[in-house]
Amino acid sequence: MEKKRTEARPTTGRSTTTGRSTTPARSAGVSSRDRGRATRRQLIEATARLCEERPGAELSVAEIANAAGVFPNQVTYYFGSKDSLLVHAAFLGLLHDARRIERIGRQAPDAATFRRNIARAVLAMPSLPSVARALAAGISKPELAPVVDRHLQLLFRQSERFVSQLIDARGWEARRPLDVETRTFWSTALGAVLLVRAGANGTVADLDLAGALTIHDEPERG
Repeated sequence: MEKKRTEARPTTGRSTTTGRSTTPARSAGVSSRDRGRATRRQLIEATARLCEERPGAELSVAEIANAAGVFPNQVTYYFGSKDSLLVHAAFLGLLHDARRIERIGRQAPDAATFRRNIARAVLAMPSLPSVARALAAGISKPELAPVVDRHLQLLFRQSERFVSQLIDARGWEARRPLDVETRTFWSTALGAVLLVRAGANGTVADLDLAGALTIHDEPERG
């Protein structure tokens, strides 16, 4: 009696050499990375929220973890230190504030109002105390300087893109290169906050931040 032949069927997700499944390992790796990114995001957002609610307060790792719904040791696991997390959170708050300020800028009917409103709004940003603290951490702790620099570069690029789109749409002009314009403006604003927090006499209200902007809607007079 002739025996029936059975065809060997390929097994989904198995290696042709070892016969071991590779798909679950890949899936587990992707899932683990996704969970890690989500946890990092939770920690940053929770810390940014706490910094806004309690400006200048000394936050503990336990408080941050509780607000984020994670374990305290995950702060150091994902960020290396609480200070590193605070830097990330401070600049997240700053970028959110910057987007709100862009909306204020778009509502200005002319360049003079734009300069005045932008300056006033920046100096009133809730994130400024936390950012000043982050900048100080970058100075005192060299390992945090690259983290601060990455966030500052992102802020500069975002601001430059906004100003470029605005002046193109309005027919305005900046009297210096836009990368210089945005860096000068933010350096002036953040420097003023650092001086005040360091104990310098006066307040940020004493600063003519609007004068750091050269955006106009009329040609420069010779």
